[in-house]
Amino acid sequence: MKATLTAKLKLHHTREQQAALDAVTLAYRDALNDTSHQAFEMNKTSNAAKIQKEVYTTLRERFGLGAQMACSVPRKVAATYKTLWTRVKQAAAQRAVNPKARRYKGLDTAPKFVSRTLSYQYGRDYSFKTGQQVSIATLAGRLMLPYEGYRKHLDWIADGARIGAAQLWYDTRKKQYFLLVPLEIELPDPEPVTHQQVVGVDVGMRYFAVASNLSGKAFFKSGKETLRHAERFQKARKSLQQKGTRSAVRRLVALSGRERRFIADVNSSLASVILKTYPHALIGVEELTGVRDRTERRSRPNSSEQTRKANRRRAKWSYAELLGFLSYKAPLLGSTVVKVDAHYTSQTCPKYGHCSRDNRPRKGLMFVCERCGYQLHADLVGARNVGLRALLVRQDWMSTGRLSCAPDVSDAETKAARLSRYAELRWSPDTSPRL
Repeated sequence: MKATLTAKLKLHHTREQQAALDAVTLAYRDALNDTSHQAFEMNKTSNAAKIQKEVYTTLRERFGLGAQMACSVPRKVAATYKTLWTRVKQAAAQRAVNPKARRYKGLDTAPKFVSRTLSYQYGRDYSFKTGQQVSIATLAGRLMLPYEGYRKHLDWIADGARIGAAQLWYDTRKKQYFLLVPLEIELPDPEPVTHQQVVGVDVGMRYFAVASNLSGKAFFKSGKETLRHAERFQKARKSLQQKGTRSAVRRLVALSGRERRFIADVNSSLASVILKTYPHALIGVEELTGVRDRTERRSRPNSSEQTRKANRRRAKWSYAELLGFLSYKAPLLGSTVVKVDAHYTSQTCPKYGHCSRDNRPRKGLMFVCERCGYQLHADLVGARNVGLRALLVRQDWMSTGRLSCAPDVSDAETKAARLSRYAELRWSPDTSPRL
C-alpha cells in the first residue's frame, strides 16, 4: 500500500537569498494572474495545452520564468478553471432540483491568485543534495539552501522515498520560506484481520465528533468551548471592518490566518485523539459531499440572529478537513478510513430500525424512537449507525477481498440496494461482535 504525505521543510536563507526567492515567487504569482485573465478571455477554457500555446512565450520573455515553470503555470490555471467549472455544473444541477438554490458565481470574473506559492518539479526545478541541502531554481539561477524538518520525514527522504512536485510557500507571518514536498511511502497492505475493531464517527457542530465502536466504547468532543473561542474572531473581524483603517486591514489579514490555523489545529488534534482512542480500527465516516448546501438555511433580510449565527458557524467550520486528517493519518497508525452513506443516520433507531424525523423531538440532542421508546444521545445514535454500515463494508471486504473506501453514488439502483441493506441493521450491546 502506498501513502502520500507532505514534508514541511524550513529553508535557511540569507537576506540576499530571500530577495531572490521573493523575486521568483512574485513573478510566478503575476504570471498566474496574467494567464488567468488570458484563459478568461478564451471563453474561460480549462484546456492546459490551449492556454500554454497562447501564453508560453509571454511567460518566458515578460516574466523571466524558466521553461518548466512556464509550463506549470498554464497547468495550475487550467486545474483552477476545471474545478470552478465542476462547481458551476454542480450548482446548476442543484438549481434544476431546487430553483431557490444559489447560483455559483465563481466564474463571473477571472480567478485571482494571491498566495506567493510556487510549484517546483522534482529533478528539474529542485533536487536534494548531500549535507541536508536542497538546490532550487530562481530567476537569477540556482540556490543551495540548508533545510530542517520533522525527523521522520527527513529519514524518509534520505531512505529514497518517492518525491513529487513541491510547493515553495512563503509564510507572511514568520517571513520565512518553506518547501512542501510530497513523499510517497510504502506501507503494509491493510487486511481485515489486522483491524481489531469497527468504529463509526458522526460529525456536527454541537459535538464536533462522536465516535463509537461496536462494543459500545464512546468518545465525545464537544464544540461549545471551541466555538465560543472561534466567535471571538468574528467579533474582532466585525470591529476591524467597521474601522476600515490601513492598520485595521493589516490586522484583518493577520486575524484571518490565525483563525484558519486555529480551526486546522483543532481538527488535526481531534483526528489524532480518535485514532489513538481506537487503534488498528476500520473507521467509518459519513459521505458529506454537498452537506452545507443541503443543511444551510437561506438568510433573508429579516432573518433572526440565531439563523445568521448558525449559517456563519457552518460556513467557517470544515468537516472535510477533519475527515481529511483522519484519512491522512489513519494508514500511518495501522487504521483505515471508509466512507458510508450519511442518509438517516441520526433518524434511524439502531435497535429496531425504525426511521423517522419524529425520532428527534424538536431536532434536539435526545433521540427517542417513537415506536419502541429507545432513548439515547442523537449523535451517539448516528455514530453507531455509521459503525454498523462500516461493518457491512468490512464483511464485503472479507468476502470479496476488495475494500471499497467510498460509496458509489453514480448508480441510483446500487444506492437504493445499499439503503435497503442498512434498513436491516440492528445494534445490541449483548450481541455486538468483538473483533
